[in-house]
Amino acid sequence: MKKIFLAILTVFVLNVGFSQNWDINTLKNINLNRNVKLDPTMKFLSQSTPEVCIAVPLSIITYSLIKKDSSNFRKSMVIGASLATATAITLILKHAVNRQRPYISYDFLDPLTTEKTASFPSAHTSNSFSLATSLSLEYPKWYVIVPSYMWASSVAYSRMHLGVHYPSDVFAGAIVGAGSAFISYKLNKLLGNRKLAQKLF
Repeated sequence: MKKIFLAILTVFVLNVGFSQNWDINTLKNINLNRNVKLDPTMKFLSQSTPEVCIAVPLSIITYSLIKKDSSNFRKSMVIGASLATATAITLILKHAVNRQRPYISYDFLDPLTTEKTASFPSAHTSNSFSLATSLSLEYPKWYVIVPSYMWASSVAYSRMHLGVHYPSDVFAGAIVGAGSAFISYKLNKLLGNRKLAQKLF
């Protein structure tokens, strides 16, 4: 957990100290030169992220209970733990860094939506990469991995397309999400939650 915090804070410090121009110039290029025909799609991707992150683990839990499948039940618990961890880390970092949204700092941007929380890191990206990485670790098949990461990457890009996050916000969110999934997966292996799941059925 400590390594994730250090990695994210390093990204932010390097961004502020050395590459702020790159950060805003990249966002400016994506946001102002965007394909406006994709605006509805990008809004949909962003808005649907919380629902997808809730629906997927709940669907696996429901299936597990109906089929009395302890293996899938355990996997759903790991996915849920990953999302909870990613959310907690993201909220802590948002309060600790308290970075303004780019459209507040730079009025030449064209935001398609507004947000009330701080900018760093991107919660949508964090949650989407948490889900994608968890699913990939628990179900290591190409037909799970490829669509999962395509979706997560699309969500991440949508946040810049909409003008609500810097590239560094998105990159940090991806690290938080993937790191949380990896930690949850490894902890489950270490603690042997498989036995606990089996006792429930």
